[in-house]
Amino acid sequence: MIQTPGLISQQGSSTFLLRAFQLELDTRHDKYERLVKLSRDITIESKRTIFLLHRITSDPNGEEILNESEAKLEAVRQKIKQVAQELIGEDMYQFHRAISPGLQEYVEAVSFQYFIKTRSLISVKEINKQLIFTMEDEEEETNMPSSNPHDKQLYTWSLKVTPVDYLLGVADLTGELMRMCINSVGNGDIDTPFELSQFLRQIYDGFSYIGNTGPYEVSKKLYTLKQSLAKVENACYTLKVRGSEIPKHMLADVFSTKAEMIDREEGLS
Repeated sequence: MIQTPGLISQQGSSTFLLRAFQLELDTRHDKYERLVKLSRDITIESKRTIFLLHRITSDPNGEEILNESEAKLEAVRQKIKQVAQELIGEDMYQFHRAISPGLQEYVEAVSFQYFIKTRSLISVKEINKQLIFTMEDEEEETNMPSSNPHDKQLYTWSLKVTPVDYLLGVADLTGELMRMCINSVGNGDIDTPFELSQFLRQIYDGFSYIGNTGPYEVSKKLYTLKQSLAKVENACYTLKVRGSEIPKHMLADVFSTKAEMIDREEGLS
């Protein structure tokens, strides 16, 4: 069969396009895998920060723990900076599934630290403000030592936490606040549980307004949030009614037992 020059040219063009598509898909897949790894690192370091912050209920050096947690969160933000650099010129939502778990865990860690400091909830606007990174162009400064320092070029990267990731992170925060409540009671602090109860009730009321109208993941977290609130309110009830009867060193065991009973009852219902 004799191939005409036009047919040969068409086949060559098709081969070129296929190779170009293959290269683009491989590049995108490699980027996705790098983002998954960064998200995993962000999750691990954020969890370590949360574990550190839980020590504040029993450690007298609370300020030292907060400073150490800030250093850990700054290291996490450097990882998020790498994510922002990977996403330059890309549509973030095409890679959102790769980075979402890490961002949720970061929101949980930073909001937990913020609550310990201020006894309030950090806003998504304030979180995103911390995720704007700038760096001076040092290359020109090295090549031209006599250049005007005011002429330095600034590079800026930013990554915005989506409203859904923020809500999911805050929902996970309630579990940490429940643990903080139990730990506080075990250390003889009977004021923190009542404070946490009011705060968790406000968060639960806010999520209730969303209800089933929001994303599926958010409505799924509502059940866990309700469980955490029930455990804290049960602790407050026990403190109010039977607090004087139970020795302080046994309070944490009593609350842990009651929390397990609540879990079993809700599992049967």
